Amino acid sequence: MNKQQHPAIELMTELLSVPAPSGREERLAQLVRNRLDQMSWAHETDGAGNVLVRVAGKQPEAPLVCYAAHMDEIGMVVTSIGAYGTRNVARPGGLLAGMLGYGRVEIVGDGETVVGLLSMGSTHGKTAVSIDWAQCHVKTGLTPDQLSEKGVRVGSTAVPITAVRGPHIFGDDADPLVAAWTFDDRLGVVTLLRLLEAIKVEKIEPQNPTIIAFVTQEEVGGLGAKALARREKPYVFIAIDGSPIPPGTSLALDGSPGIWSKDRLCHYDQALIQQFLAAGTAVGTEVQPAAYDATTSDAGMVFAVGLAERVACFGHVRGNSHGYEVCRFSVFDNVLNTLKAFFTTFKQN
Repeated sequence: MNKQQHPAIELMTELLSVPAPSGREERLAQLVRNRLDQMSWAHETDGAGNVLVRVAGKQPEAPLVCYAAHMDEIGMVVTSIGAYGTRNVARPGGLLAGMLGYGRVEIVGDGETVVGLLSMGSTHGKTAVSIDWAQCHVKTGLTPDQLSEKGVRVGSTAVPITAVRGPHIFGDDADPLVAAWTFDDRLGVVTLLRLLEAIKVEKIEPQNPTIIAFVTQEEVGGLGAKALARREKPYVFIAIDGSPIPPGTSLALDGSPGIWSKDRLCHYDQALIQQFLAAGTAVGTEVQPAAYDATTSDAGMVFAVGLAERVACFGHVRGNSHGYEVCRFSVFDNVLNTLKAFFTTFKQN
């Protein structure tokens, strides 16, 4: 198979075609709903913008299990509007100006999207300049009135334009690297859409009643996941999200998935971790445990406020957090196959 035609790459390309900064996930949510319609899955969208699919379990009275991937991406937010540009700061989550550099971005307005140039001023001074968000602005070539007509205002969000988002495949033809802006967490969305397709095609039935959810605003506090968990009351909440590789971790970009053991908020359910490790072994791949001090996931945030009793975070291992992230091509199928093995064998009475 041509790697560009791989189901994960095709889905990633489609999902990267629309902006989805926190709070403006509606375009991506519509693409998800379109895919669910194509697969004949009934779905619902709640007040927080989360898209949900309910999968019946063999044991209807067993506790509810929820698998969730977040739809939002880290971006910029407009804080003031000047004569021919908009001043920007980073959204929470760690986006650095240097990760973007000079380049085109699109501002998601209430009516239209506006393309502008992320600018950082001149570096032709006598001293070296360290770029931070205070120096950044987006040149749009439009007046405040013209921006207002297009729905661009203070609070509008911006992300890199579609043309530079990827995915880009490079390296060893046998198992290349794949880069994109950003995998976090479109690759989780891809994985859950592929899981739903496998459930239909392979007639997979989970033991427990299950919700598969595509949630909002993870990057700004796990807000969509918390709203979902508060209403649905899952016993088990599993985030499908990537494992970054900060300095000091033992993770390798070798195509094997990652499973979180702890983050800055909590320790994850060790029995669930063991089951994911066993599921990986069953399909012929290693699952790499990770321990973090300075990050968290939807699962960690849900657990920290008491909205689920057991949590896990599982997914691809990726480099270059919050920017042009990179993973190994083989991780797409390794993550899916491991998740399918876990999904079909997990049982919680």
